[in-house]
Amino acid sequence: MSKRYQHLSEEIAEADAELRALITHTAPGPLALPGVGTQTAGQLLVTAGGNPDRLVSDASFAHLCAAAPAPASSGRTDRHRLNRGGDRQANRARHTIVLVRMRHDPRTRDYVARRPLEGLKTKDIFRCLKRLFA
Repeated sequence: MSKRYQHLSEEIAEADAELRALITHTAPGPLALPGVGTQTAGQLLVTAGGNPDRLVSDASFAHLCAAAPAPASSGRTDRHRLNRGGDRQANRARHTIVLVRMRHDPRTRDYVARRPLEGLKTKDIFRCLKRLFA
């Protein structure tokens, strides 16, 4: 069992190295950002590459990644939620990026600390960060 585990771990490491080389050659920008790893950058490139005709602005990419805000207001409240349409795998990649940045990036931590003072809840802050990183 341990030999199989070691063999599979080596295969995963080789595949990650190959994927990193391909991503660096294709689009080196995302890997330089904090919180963006090989798999998340690859998924975002696959999403963008599979739909080039839909990418006319930052907002269209956010909508494609299920990060565009959708109104969820009723009565006197003015709220938004994330649109559930779009590429769910790209949404998962952005979710991972936001989690890593909330934990390790000082600028993101400062943002997260500041926004509750402005009246936002944690869900709303997370939504804003996902939209920002789209």
